[in-house]
Parts: sequence; structure tokens; C-alpha cells
Amino acid sequence: MDTVITRKNRKNSYRIGFILLFLAAGYFAYAMITNERSLNISQSEIIVKTVEKEYFEDFIAFQAKVEPLHSMLINVVEGGSVQEIFVGNGDNVEKGQALAKLYNPNTELSYLTQETSIIEQINNLNKARLDIRNQELNLAKDLIAIEHDYNAAKQLYDLNERLFRKEIIAKNDWETTKESFRFQQERKNIIQQSIQKEKQTNRVQIGQINRSIATMEKSLEILRSNKKNFLVTAPLSGRLSSFEPILGKTYQAGESIGKIDVMKGYKLMAKIDEFYLERVATGQKGTIEYKDKQVNVIISKVIPEVKEGKFQIEMNFESEKELDLQQGLSFGVKLILSESTRKIVLPKGNFSQETSGKWVFVVQGNKAVRRSITLGRENPLYFEVLDGLKAGEKVITSSYKDYQEITVLNLEK
Repeated sequence: MDTVITRKNRKNSYRIGFILLFLAAGYFAYAMITNERSLNISQSEIIVKTVEKEYFEDFIAFQAKVEPLHSMLINVVEGGSVQEIFVGNGDNVEKGQALAKLYNPNTELSYLTQETSIIEQINNLNKARLDIRNQELNLAKDLIAIEHDYNAAKQLYDLNERLFRKEIIAKNDWETTKESFRFQQERKNIIQQSIQKEKQTNRVQIGQINRSIATMEKSLEILRSNKKNFLVTAPLSGRLSSFEPILGKTYQAGESIGKIDVMKGYKLMAKIDEFYLERVATGQKGTIEYKDKQVNVIISKVIPEVKEGKFQIEMNFESEKELDLQQGLSFGVKLILSESTRKIVLPKGNFSQETSGKWVFVVQGNKAVRRSITLGRENPLYFEVLDGLKAGEKVITSSYKDYQEITVLNLEK
């Protein structure tokens, strides 16, 4: 009798195998994700600092140079090549003292031509004024002759009038005398009126001529004064700086050839990283170390123009007492940005270059575990900790260059 063999369900076997394979793959994937990448390092290779709760002072430190409080640029008024140099850089000069002499043949010739033209115009105006006066003189002479004829006619008129009344002269002679006197009288009146109008016109013309001559003489004076602009002089008394003209070198009009520093008081000039542009303002105070003493300074001007990633500020000394300073000296300035407050702080280190302050390695026994943090303000010594660290915890602050993909550091002695 045949035995009945029960056939196994292959479909169920495949299903179980698939489930087991899926579970195994999931386990390995989970293990890969959760597996912490670790690295063994020597403790001598790292720097460890402690997180503290200290008074955090928001300040920046930078270098500033001493410059005179007041200075003035020496600009070339009339362009030309340097012909002579009379002083040297660093010399003390007086206002109006000659510093250098320039020469420009084209401008010199132009000045000479203009001067000749103005003198010629002045001479022509003087001649016109003289002609008007001669004309008035001739009219005056004519008037004297006419008045003479009038007086003679009037004398004859008075005489003949008496003779005619006495019937000594004929009526025709008397009429002739009257007509001659009338003519001379009218002639005199007309000439007098003409001379009067001529004098009024001449006064206007002479006034215009005089004003024109005065203007031209002033132009001539300015022109001759401009010829002196080839001589560069000191605009005020002080010490020359940045004054390095070269014989034969050509300077354009308006170009600076140096400056004069007034040696009465000093200020500090500094360049600061553009990162602090919105946090730096006039009136903020800082300190410098001078002869083992702290000297207070205050920002008097902020120049917001950014060049090569930096902007410039000007600071004055708060004390009115003059310090024995020298131009060019350099001081380290500590500029206070806000008042000191007690905060959790982390000492600065090279770690921030790789992490941008977003995570650190926190030491836990013989390990250092990666942890996300949030940092706030900073000063040259500390970062302000906003989240992720507590006072007393120890953090590796040296470079993380070789640990960026590591989550745990095993610290070996």
C-alpha cells in the first residue's frame, strides 16, 4: 500500500526567508547609522579649556597709530615739473615759506601773452579817456571864443541902443546890431546846452572806462599773482610729512605733494574689520596702555567707507593733559562695545575655524563627545555661550581640522 507524502508549501518558505533577509538588512543599516565614528588621540595633542561663568565684557582689540590732531595737505596750484626743492621731509616750516619751485613753459608763455594783451587794452582805454578829455578841452576853448563874441555883440547892442534912442544911428544899423546880438545869444545858448550834454555823456563813458581799467588792473594783478603759484609755499606753520618731491617730476594742478602737521595735540587712527561696522559708533570709549598706565580714549569720527575689508575710525584722548607722544607710535586699543555682565563663557580657540561655533567636543572622562552648541557675542578672549554648555564642563578648544567626521574622541595618555 502506497504511503501518502504531504507536500510542503514552498510559498510560505519564500515568505519567511524574505522577512528574515529584510530584518537582517534593516539591522545592518541601523547599525551603520547609529554606529559612532571614534578616533583614538593623545591628550598631549589637544588643548582643553573649562566653561566658566564670568563677567563678559564685549570689546574688541586692535592697533592704532598716533597722528597729529590737525594737518593740512599741500596741493599744487599750478601744474609743472619740479625745478627746485628748498626743504626736506620732516623739517619744521613757517607759514608762507617756500617749499619747492615748479616750472611749466607753456603756462609761462600763456601768462606772458595774457599780460601783454591786458596791458594793451589798458593803454587803449587810457587813450580813449584822454581823447574824451581833449574833446572837452576843445569845447571849452570854443565856448570861450563864443562867449567873447557874445560879450562883444552885447556891448555893441547896448551902445547902439542908446545911440538909436538919441537918433544918432540909422534904423537899419540898429536892426543889424539887434540881429547880430540875437545870433550870438542863441549861438551861445546852443553851444552851452551841447557842451552840457556832451559832459554828461563823457562822464558816463569815463566812468565805464575807469571801471574797465580797474577790472583789467585787478585781472593783471591776479595774473601776476598766479605766476607765483609755481612756487609751492607752506599754507601754515608746522612739520612737513609725506613730502617727497622729485626733481624733474611733473605734478598736475590740485595734486597733493605732501602735508603739514600742526604739532599741537594728537589723535589715534585705526582700521577695524568690517564685521564691527554696525557696532562701532562715535562716543564709544576705550583704553590704551601708556607708560604702565591706562589712558582713556573716545571715538570722535567713524569713516564707514570699507576698503580691503576694513573701515577707519578716529579717536581722541579724553584727558586734556598733553601726552609726550610722537607721530607714528602704535598702541593696542581696547574698545568697549557694551557693559560687563555675568555670562557663561567659553575660552576662544582654533576650533571655531572648522565649526563656526556650531559644535564642540565636550570631555567626559577619557572621552570627548561631539555636541551641538549656540554661541553669541565674542571678544578677544571668550565666546558667549547661549545654549549647549554648562559652567564647569571641559571643552577641547584646539583645532578640529582632523576630527570633522568624528563623533567620539578616545583620549589616551
